[in-house]
Amino acid sequence: MFNKKDEPNYGKVDTIIGDGTHFNGELKVEGTLRIDGKVDGNVDINGDVVIGKTGQVKADIKGNNVSVAGDVQGNITLKGKLELHSTAKIYGDIEVAKLIVNEGAVFKGQSKMINDEDNEISSYKNKKKKKIG
Repeated sequence: MFNKKDEPNYGKVDTIIGDGTHFNGELKVEGTLRIDGKVDGNVDINGDVVIGKTGQVKADIKGNNVSVAGDVQGNITLKGKLELHSTAKIYGDIEVAKLIVNEGAVFKGQSKMINDEDNEISSYKNKKKKKIG
């Protein structure tokens, strides 16, 4: 039904915000989250996020990898990869290790590419802050 480039798929999904569902607040999830409905607030994932064609997110997203076919208004900070499918629309800044943009996707914002060294420095700074504070 869907072309592989049009609809993201990460296999096993642990949590689903279905089409017709509206979540407002701070969303924390372990594992893979799929959003086909609406989410407003903050999304903090220890895992991956899949935003389907009908997904509408007005939130900052932090996680490992994100695959977008819907709309996102907010900043995205990832340890891994951000993939924008042909129907994706991103309005916000991104900080990722890898970026894939398929033809037709819209991205309006600033991008910063990070590498493993940046992740290690950030992790070291956070550990140092916890020991001091």
